[in-house]
Amino acid sequence: MIGPSGAVKVMVATRPVDFRKGAEGLAALVKAETGADPFSGAIYVFRAKRTDRIKLVFWDGSGV
Repeated sequence: MIGPSGAVKVMVATRPVDFRKGAEGLAALVKAETGADPFSGAIYVFRAKRTDRIKLVFWDGSGV
């Protein structure tokens, strides 16, 4: 597992998202909804309608 080093900002979505989206789709959602750069090194957390599932988007410098 590749993990972040040092202090990292974690952003949590408050509304559920469509879990059919992949990492690139979720990164596009970050840019469209918040205007933030999904490749900034922050971790973005998304949840499905079922609250027992989450997806994380994290740019490690080589891919999401």
